[in-house]
Amino acid sequence: MIVTKRAFLAGGAAFVTTLAAGRATTQERLTVVATTGMIADAARQVGGELIEVRGLMGPGVDPHAYRQTRTDIVAMANSDLVLWNGLYLEAQMEEFLLELGQDRPVVAVAEAMPDNLLIGSDDYEGRHDPHIWMDPNLWSRVVITIRDALIAAYPAGTENFIANADAYLTQLQELARYTSKVLTSIPPERRILLTSHDAFSYFGNAYGFEVVGIQGISTESEAGLQRIAELVDFLVTRDIGAVFVETSVSDRNIRALIEGAQARGHEVVIGGALYSDAMGQPDTYEGTYVGMIDANATTVARALGGTAPDTGMQGLLN
Repeated sequence: MIVTKRAFLAGGAAFVTTLAAGRATTQERLTVVATTGMIADAARQVGGELIEVRGLMGPGVDPHAYRQTRTDIVAMANSDLVLWNGLYLEAQMEEFLLELGQDRPVVAVAEAMPDNLLIGSDDYEGRHDPHIWMDPNLWSRVVITIRDALIAAYPAGTENFIANADAYLTQLQELARYTSKVLTSIPPERRILLTSHDAFSYFGNAYGFEVVGIQGISTESEAGLQRIAELVDFLVTRDIGAVFVETSVSDRNIRALIEGAQARGHEVVIGGALYSDAMGQPDTYEGTYVGMIDANATTVARALGGTAPDTGMQGLLN
């Protein structure tokens, strides 16, 4: 089922407005359900004490393949606002979320991104790469969309939402400066990022990397023997010494690549585990969006010959 961006935005805006008109009290907290951890974290940062957020997808969960559970359905049906990424990230949930939006405020927060800032999808004709959180500057735009959705849903919290969003956007600016500093310390010829699936194109655009995914944008796509053989040749001919696994994707294909390169006499190591479609464990630094991106940038920089502190940006701030 193909749905245009205009349909997403019109639906989301209309139902948020409907919710705002029906909310009469400033005493109870707004209940928000968010699909991914990244969206849930942004909502918590902006909403503060005025909202209660439930994230559906935890650490290690692949949003491309995730299907809503009965518990999820109940949570969304009882919420004041549902936030999801859109851009076909939650592919298995899309039809349900669109139907839910017929009588419930449901906002696809990434759909507000201008087309000229989006990367096309090779997997799905007419769609875009949904992994926009890989660039903190792009993600800042999503934070503003979330702020505006909360304001529309709960006008009495406007002042708090604006103040919280401004403070969080300042953190994201610091994050963008840190990631740029450590990633540009990598020699240009070594800025090749090979991972389990094609989740890092926005990262590549932001920091000047050649990005290669074994699978396509969706983890539902399969990598055949020919693809593995082609990438083994790529590793050997480009003299690439480090590749990266992802915390929410099986490492099977990465290990097949390493074994294939070894059979050709070329040593390749795993440079580290990157957070792609999910954040780290709750109540940890990596369990926040800032911590997730910080950890990725620090891991990549250190594995590919750049300069980054062991403790990442967090250590610099302490």
